[in-house]
Amino acid sequence: MTGNKTVFIKTYGCQMNVYDSERMSDTLAPLGYTPTDDADNADLIILNTCHIREKAAEKVYSELGRIRVAKGERAAQGKETLVAVAGCVAQAEGEEIIRRAPAVDMVFGPQTYHRLPELIERVRKGERPSEPEATAPFKAPRSPKVVETDFPLEDKFDHLPAAKAEVTRARGITAFLTVQEGCDKFCSFCVVPYTRGSEVSRPVEKIFSEAEALVAAGVREITLLGQNVNAYHGLGADGEMWTLSELLRRLSDIPDLWRIRYTTSHPRDMDDALIAAHATNPKLMPYLHLPVQSGSDRILAAMNRRHTASEYVELIGKIRAARPDLAVSGDFIVGFPGETEADFEATMELVRQVNYAACYSFKYSPRPGTPAATEADQVPEAVKTERLHRLQALLDAQLKDFSHSLIGRTLPVLFEKEGRLPGQIVGRSPYLQPVNVMAPSHLIGQMADVVIEGTGAFSLFGSLVGEPAATERRLA
Repeated sequence: MTGNKTVFIKTYGCQMNVYDSERMSDTLAPLGYTPTDDADNADLIILNTCHIREKAAEKVYSELGRIRVAKGERAAQGKETLVAVAGCVAQAEGEEIIRRAPAVDMVFGPQTYHRLPELIERVRKGERPSEPEATAPFKAPRSPKVVETDFPLEDKFDHLPAAKAEVTRARGITAFLTVQEGCDKFCSFCVVPYTRGSEVSRPVEKIFSEAEALVAAGVREITLLGQNVNAYHGLGADGEMWTLSELLRRLSDIPDLWRIRYTTSHPRDMDDALIAAHATNPKLMPYLHLPVQSGSDRILAAMNRRHTASEYVELIGKIRAARPDLAVSGDFIVGFPGETEADFEATMELVRQVNYAACYSFKYSPRPGTPAATEADQVPEAVKTERLHRLQALLDAQLKDFSHSLIGRTLPVLFEKEGRLPGQIVGRSPYLQPVNVMAPSHLIGQMADVVIEGTGAFSLFGSLVGEPAATERRLA
């Protein structure tokens, strides 16, 4: 099962899927697979899917239609292409994917990708004709089908190989690191408990070891990932269960790890110790993603969020009291079943009270198998669209106000890559915004103080401290 083969992985959706795709690549490396951007000529194609957004499954089937043609063309040349669908759509759809997309060889959920070598072997052991069945560009050889969507008893993280140093270095200055998976909250609109399973936290020292390896390969900022990351309760070396605040403190002991972030959190799991960590842990960035979804208590109850709007606003005030320079982002769903104009206005009022630095907002779309999908009082599409436009206009104004408030401030920027302009490099502010600076490329991978001089639609512009301002350079 070794040799020179290529794998193309297309990642949909959240940061956890990005992490999972990287770990799939690590799993495949011992089998001789190297990553490629050329899907049409890849020996293995994996679509790592997300089921959160509207029409997610249909987008996957559309992509599979294109892949079917490319697979058939390679088959006509005597070349084999294995096609896999992974992730949350795979978990939700299972055998249906095989039925609707015959070109697919493997379907596996987000908890079973550590079994990839076994799944590939199972496909290969099936009977195959020695020659392609046909030379038509849309028809590929027969192959056995493998579907793995059960939640395994073993922890996939115990079976994933360590990434090779050269592969890890290629991932750049920042990295994602999954510390918790699954969710026990069962919000009525969400498929995560059904596709990712119940909440599971990784042991502290295993996380620490992976973080050390990333830092040794040049990573300087790590974002801890979980569907409900602030519910983290992982086994510590002392035999006790550690909380997220304790894990953050442990990771801060890594000398060359300069920055730590975490996402996504639930308001009900924002305990006092974690709030205090924002005040006492200098490596923890002053930026918090804390979704609320609605400002209406009636809709929050229908969503099974198990908190009120006032409790959320009070919590934000408590966190800001601990870390006054902290910026907040959030998630909102408009047009949830039964939402009235008064409910929507309550959401707008909450946004005005919190004053966000950034937000994600979406129209509600039913997810099969979730309680909200069967509600009779679905909001008309036109009403959802109009409300979303109003909400986004308010959120965009707050984003611009926050960006403009940073002009004249000096911020530490971690530089990640070259910019679009010659002589320009781009880094991230503590608030996750891209910062464009005219500076030498040897600063990539370093952190430097930057005076913010202007803003773009979603980015900042500035000059290194001690350097002439960008306007002065242009006049020189």
